Amino acid sequence: MKKDPIVEEIRKIREAHAAKFNYDLKAICADLKKKEKDCGHPVVSLPPKRLLKATGS
Repeated sequence: MKKDPIVEEIRKIREAHAAKFNYDLKAICADLKKKEKDCGHPVVSLPPKRLLKATGS
C-alpha cells in the first residue's frame, strides 16, 4: 500500500501528543476534552441510532 503523507503527519502528531502524557489514556482524553471545550466551536452530541431487529429467513 502506498504511504499517504497526510496520514503519516497525523500519526506523528498523535504519537507526540501521547508521548507528552506518557501514554496515559485518561490524561490524553482529559487534554482533548479540555481543548474541545476551549476551542469555542459548538460540539454536537447525537443520540445513539436504534438498531433494527434482524429477521430470520
